[in-house]
Amino acid sequence: MDKKVQQSIESLSANIRRIISVDEKKLEYIIAAWIAGGHVILADFHGVGKTSLARALAQSIKWRSEDMVAGEVMMEGFSRIQCTVDLLPQDILGYNRFISHSGQLIFNKGPVFAHFVLCDEINLLTPKTQGSFLQVMEEQSITIEGRHYPLRDPFFIIATMNLKGAHLFPLPLPQLDRFMLRLSLGYPSEESEKVIIEKHGQTDAWEGFESIINSGDLISWKKMVDKVQIHPDVVSYIVSCVRQTRSHPDIESPASPRAGVRISRLVRSLALCRGLDYVPIDFVKEIFIPAMAHRIITRDPSIPPETPLQNILDKTPVDKKGIRD
Repeated sequence: MDKKVQQSIESLSANIRRIISVDEKKLEYIIAAWIAGGHVILADFHGVGKTSLARALAQSIKWRSEDMVAGEVMMEGFSRIQCTVDLLPQDILGYNRFISHSGQLIFNKGPVFAHFVLCDEINLLTPKTQGSFLQVMEEQSITIEGRHYPLRDPFFIIATMNLKGAHLFPLPLPQLDRFMLRLSLGYPSEESEKVIIEKHGQTDAWEGFESIINSGDLISWKKMVDKVQIHPDVVSYIVSCVRQTRSHPDIESPASPRAGVRISRLVRSLALCRGLDYVPIDFVKEIFIPAMAHRIITRDPSIPPETPLQNILDKTPVDKKGIRD
């Protein structure tokens, strides 16, 4: 595999960490999900840098003029949707406006017309609005009154989810299953928090931040994921782990076949990020829990989903015949 891809991704990661304090491995997972064509949900508290992370990802890209056109509609590089309980589907997707003096319908685009979308506090949306938004996320296109608007690559959504609060509408499991990865950025260490205060306590915190990756490179990386080899025994291991969620005594709602598809895509993207042309089986073990925890429900709410998933990893044998470590 071309090491230039690995070097470019390392440069991208370093560029983002100049602005925000984020765990290097979690950032790598987010970038891998982005390159794999998936989307990420962050279950976190407020003020831990979610908006800055999405903005830094978007502003690290050098956009071409053709990247910003989706049919007749211009796309933005970055857009943020602040969810509230009274937000309607048209507030996110857009709507047609009738101009009386000309008799024309003018389309007013919604904030989802962007390459990077931060959907903040998605579980404040009503189920109707959640469904409309997640349909766009899955199909990467919008249909308004019979008119179709495809959204150009790259199209990446980071959704955040409140852990506690009033007026919450929890996402049902089939909706959560659409996300490739669920992570928590968490609170920074004491030293990192001092750096954040020193840096972002100034008005020029973003001064000198540069776009370093061409959008064409990002699109080509997405295609390169398909070329990363995944051994049949690695696929069998993924299938075995996913299927065990359907018979585990602590799991009430198990993982769907989509889970295995998303994991296989994610580990190939992770291999690309690390300069490999094949998937070591340890990558599956590494990513299995953050890629699966949001896809299952345990019988006992006091048992976190990570517990039975770790149990599955511990007891699933690995056949390394023919697999490169």
